[in-house]
Amino acid sequence: MIMLGGLTGWHLLIILAVILLLFGAPKLPALAKSVGQSMRIFKGEVNEMKKDGDKEKGEGGGTAPTTDTGTSSEQNSK
Repeated sequence: MIMLGGLTGWHLLIILAVILLLFGAPKLPALAKSVGQSMRIFKGEVNEMKKDGDKEKGEGGGTAPTTDTGTSSEQNSK
């Protein structure tokens, strides 16, 4: 089993049992539903922010302004 910071399978079972005792069996489905809804909203907001960021990059022109370095043919002929 994957160890997360030293947690083994037994530790996770004990944590689940404590959660079951704290919230009770009838409240767990409602709690899981609200956590799922929160995650769905969070993912939607993250995707919207990514789209807004991509849109801003596209509107910026995509290229940096160029500066005159003095190597044009007019300056070379002088």
